Amino acid sequence: MFQRLSSFQRLALWTTATTYFLILVGGLVRASGAGLGCPDWPRCFGGWIPPSSAAELPPQFDPSQFNPTLMWTEYLNRLLGAAVGLLILATAVSAWRHHRRDPRILWTTIGALLLTGFQGWLGGRVVAHELAAWIVTVHMMVALVIVQMLLYVTVRAFPPAHPSTPAPSRPSTSAPKHLSTFAMVLIVVTLIQIAIGTQVRGGVDAALDAGVARHAALATVGTLDFLHRDAAFVTLLGSILLCFWLVAKRASGLLIRWSWVVLGLAIVQVAVGVVMAYVSLLPGAQVVHLTLASLLLGAETVLLLLGWRGSV
Repeated sequence: MFQRLSSFQRLALWTTATTYFLILVGGLVRASGAGLGCPDWPRCFGGWIPPSSAAELPPQFDPSQFNPTLMWTEYLNRLLGAAVGLLILATAVSAWRHHRRDPRILWTTIGALLLTGFQGWLGGRVVAHELAAWIVTVHMMVALVIVQMLLYVTVRAFPPAHPSTPAPSRPSTSAPKHLSTFAMVLIVVTLIQIAIGTQVRGGVDAALDAGVARHAALATVGTLDFLHRDAAFVTLLGSILLCFWLVAKRASGLLIRWSWVVLGLAIVQVAVGVVMAYVSLLPGAQVVHLTLASLLLGAETVLLLLGWRGSV
């Protein structure tokens, strides 16, 4: 029988999933060039509701900036961001109501809420700096930290299963020694890969803005691109080693399944990167590449958290 989820568990799952969806939409905004679809923040062309035509623009805005498609893409991204903020607020309130005796859940959720407020302010700085690569990278890293915190809260809210009659032949349910170190190193490498990848994307955008053909834009990035590829190779190799190491150690089936998820995401992530590098920098592929990176980092984090839970 499946255990009925508590209200906090359901809310934590929905909040985490919606935050991942926001990261996907953020990638779509950037890939479509809609980051400055609303040239001001937090309003859009001076109003809380976007104008319906260039004729409605306030005098301080250049009509050439008005692009309805890009404007609504960016505006809807902001609305989704506000919705995620409200979900995280609701999760924090629920944590206070139901888990105030568990400081790890309570304070991690409150920390995610505070960081979300900072992320909203940072979004305004991204617009003010006209999508400068360094601040876009910071914005992305903060988003990943928030979703990591939400993952921690979500996993911790689900107690480990304790079978009543364990079979003698069942593999050990405890986490192998050094799993936490292995997973943490893999997480750090993945974070570095994502950060470098965001910088690479900034270089590609700059080349496209300068009139470089899309197929030649990646070649203008130089060393950063090679570092990004090296980090991707290290991440893939680490995922392979982690997976087969857990199998060799006869770790629990849950840990092994999650290691396969990590490996699968790493393989697809590298495959999409190869397509982008050698076939075409299609905007759709860029969105998929970013989304896979965030999901890979999330799967690594879940594996780490399950390892921590199995070692106690």
